[in-house]
Amino acid sequence: MPDHVAPARTIPDALPVLRERGQHEVFCGLTGIMWLHRKIQDAFFLVIGSRTCAHLLQSAAGVMIFAEPRFATAILEEGDLAGLADAHDEIDRVVTRLLARRPEIRTLFLVGSCPSEVIKLDLSRAAERLSKSHGPAVRFVSYSGSGLETTFTQGEDACLASLLRGVSPAPSTAPTSLLVVGTLADPVEDGFRRTFDALGIPVHFFPPRRAWDLPEVGPGTAYLLAQPYLAETGSALDRLGARRLPAPFPFGAEGTRGWLAAAAQAFGVSAARFEEVVGPAERRAQAALAKIREGLAGKRVFLFPDSQLEIPLARFLHRELGMELLEVGTPYLQREHLAAELAMLPSSVVLSEGQDVERQLDRCRAARPDLVVCGLGLANPLEVEGITTKWSIELVFTPVHGFEHAADLANLFSRPLLRRARLKV
Repeated sequence: MPDHVAPARTIPDALPVLRERGQHEVFCGLTGIMWLHRKIQDAFFLVIGSRTCAHLLQSAAGVMIFAEPRFATAILEEGDLAGLADAHDEIDRVVTRLLARRPEIRTLFLVGSCPSEVIKLDLSRAAERLSKSHGPAVRFVSYSGSGLETTFTQGEDACLASLLRGVSPAPSTAPTSLLVVGTLADPVEDGFRRTFDALGIPVHFFPPRRAWDLPEVGPGTAYLLAQPYLAETGSALDRLGARRLPAPFPFGAEGTRGWLAAAAQAFGVSAARFEEVVGPAERRAQAALAKIREGLAGKRVFLFPDSQLEIPLARFLHRELGMELLEVGTPYLQREHLAAELAMLPSSVVLSEGQDVERQLDRCRAARPDLVVCGLGLANPLEVEGITTKWSIELVFTPVHGFEHAADLANLFSRPLLRRARLKV
């Protein structure tokens, strides 16, 4: 940790929060399908929505040339929206055609959208009905990806919480095991698995790569959140009797060490063994970050609320890269899950929850930060005004967790500044 960084505060010394309830600029929860469908390899995501929903998914996914994607949109037409057609009959017809074309599907997610919620379409009832007619070969699960009240990462939270409804409760005599919760890129997951194996900690990852491979969850389950936006999923695990391990999130060398240390302590790993396994990778990450920090130290950064990664990222930018935090905005603030992160933020930072986009833009323009982390809708206008930006959605699609990807994460923030410097020449 750099010398200028203040030590972590105690939890009672809480940062004040500026709560805003105005117009906000975020993608909807349907966007989460882009990384979920790549992770859960035997699942298909069927959005019950409009042509706008279909266009969003196409735009978010890019052009897929080499493989047929495992998601689609059952488009609600005018007759469906006006109540002139039976939407449930239409869903049954689309699902039957889909399963005939894609017999490899084992789990089919019915994903609600703004239009389906506006007309009060009960997708949970549809999932129960379809499970009876197509089960047990195919399991149907429903969740909402609507953007009416949510931000885009909450789509994953709703999806994982819905999957937990199919988890078997572990008997009280089951051996203790660790559950890592949150979608991770396969190389990141494989690296963490090797680390936990070396520490002697039995581990499962959720979501699994196959939707049917759900772990048992019960009083013997300790879980680590790999993503900070899984409030509903965490509550579902708590109701199943699992125990959350408080920890920072595994972004950067400091966060990854703290995250792994929480598991090591819970499972009785000796300090010597922990250093033997974790120390070399941590030192490599610190050395890689030191080179990048030279170009970022002292730079002023402003984070708009978008992905819910903002608070862990702010801690990483300040403590490991030496950046000055002006404002850290987040769509929703889950203090319990973020307690370790909040304790490491400097007392000078403005912490905001929710958004009133015009007021926040005014504060950003007045501060004239060196770098702004924001959504796509705000990035181009700010760039025109001469303010350097970083798209926050890229931080979700890119492997950034763990020691091996700490430098990759740092480079995501350094590249926009390097690009701006070259353009000035």
